[in-house]
This record gives sequence, structure tokens and C-alpha cells, in this order.
Amino acid sequence: MKNIALVLIASMSMTAQPPRKPLARLQANIEQITKSVNANWGIYMKCLETGDEIAINADEPMDTMSVIKIPLMVESFRQIHEGKFSLADRVVIKDEDKRPGTGVIRSLDAGANLTIKDLLTLMIIVSDNTATDLMYGKIGGPEALNREMDRLGFKTIRAQRTGKEWFAALAAAPSRDEFHRQGKTPFGLSSPREMGKLLEMIKRGQMVNQAASDQMLAILRGQVYSSRLPKYVTGYRVPHKTGDFLPYVANDVGILESPSRNIILCVFTAQHYGVGTYLEDAIGRVAELVGNYYAAQ
Repeated sequence: MKNIALVLIASMSMTAQPPRKPLARLQANIEQITKSVNANWGIYMKCLETGDEIAINADEPMDTMSVIKIPLMVESFRQIHEGKFSLADRVVIKDEDKRPGTGVIRSLDAGANLTIKDLLTLMIIVSDNTATDLMYGKIGGPEALNREMDRLGFKTIRAQRTGKEWFAALAAAPSRDEFHRQGKTPFGLSSPREMGKLLEMIKRGQMVNQAASDQMLAILRGQVYSSRLPKYVTGYRVPHKTGDFLPYVANDVGILESPSRNIILCVFTAQHYGVGTYLEDAIGRVAELVGNYYAAQ
């Protein structure tokens, strides 16, 4: 009888616990994924239709790597709107313009003639570092980008240096591990929340104007790299931008778009010294959880 009483008491205690709300369960499941890979994580999610938010270390400035190219695109479109240059303007590529790392322009012959629209597109969809530095040159450098982020009220979004400067710092470092571990030379900085708010403004047509926002979204929808946010997501279109310094950093920020839901999702990572593909896969699983949660509604 004593054992039965204990079971009944335990059962009553369990039933007395309030059920965990579905959004809290989603966050708990996301946190379980982050614990499966040893890295520093920062995650921000917002469903624009419901106002649901999940924030996990979302206000900590983290190294954006190439995600900073989204704010660079924003400032470029702002200056285009002001008439400082146009999408149709052309740039002739010189050998000294070429940058290492991601992109295709570095593989082209000198003399290639590209439009500003070409540069912005390549900068986003294949993360072209040559296009990035050419656009920094066009807008007035990282300082111009930072002034615009200040004007918009973003305090953590900061371009730190050009690609040329970042690659020079990496070459001078004793090792790649030490370069990242010290964290003295980020390419760009942002909190996941502020990058998410910037994406929200683009999605709502509030960045520069509706036409510019639509053009930026169209470019983001052309993203070539699909090994993170879109990897396991079905039923959504995913305009997004990656940021890489594998195996240490694998970032991806974007929007899960469906006819009924638009979900901002920004995932930043750092200080990962394991297998890069495991980190990428975990980001994909986070997006899968989010996509399935809203698809079920």
C-alpha cells in the first residue's frame, strides 16, 4: 500500500506541472541541437505573422564573416537611391582587384566588364570577395556602412575591415586556430537579433524603399550555398546569406518564406574546432525544427 501511495503522489505531482508551451518546446529542442556540437551559438528567430520570438545569446556581438555583406548591400542600395551610382554602372576588373577565398571573379581574366548589379549579386549568392571589396570602394569603405547602421539604430552591426585587410591579417597570424581563438580581427560584427531586425526591415519593404527591398530579397533568393538553413527545410523558399571561416565559424541568416508564414532565422556560431560539416548539419537541423513547427500550424 505504501508503494501505491508513493506512485499516486508522484503521479499527482507530475500532472500538477503546467504543460510546456509549444514555443518553449521548440526553443528547448533547438537548445538540444546546440548542445550536440561544441561551439559558441547565437540564435534569433521571429515569425512575422505571429510575433513569436526565440532568442538564444541573441544580443551578443559575434563575428559575422560574410554575413556583413547584407548590410553592405543595404548601404549600396541606399546610395543608388540617392543617385550616387546605378545598378547599370560598369566596373572593369583589374588583376590587383582580385581577392582570395570565395567567389568567381578572381578566376576571370583582367578586363572583365561587370555591372554594379553583377557585383552585388555575386557578392551575395557566391560570397564573392573581389566583388565585396569593389563595393566597399564604391560606397566609401566600411566607415560608410557603419554610419548607415548607426542611423538605422543598429549598435552591434559593424563592418571591421575590407577583405584585403582581413586576408592580410590572417596571413600574418601564427596559425588559423590562433587567429580565430584570439578574435582580434573580425571581418564584421553583429548580434543575431540586430541582423534579424535588418532582415525584417528588408522583408517588410522598409529598407531604403519597397523597390530596393524587393531587389535585395530577389538577390538573397538566388543564394547558391544550401548546406545550412535550407538543407532540411521543405515547403519554404529561403533567401539567405552564409558567413564562413570553417571549421571555426559557420553562420547563416535568412527568411523561411511560405504563403502563410515568414520566419526570420539568424544562426551564428564561433569557437568550433571540430568537423565543419557537423556544425553545418546542426544549423540545418535548427532550421528544420523551425520550419516544421510552423508548417504544423
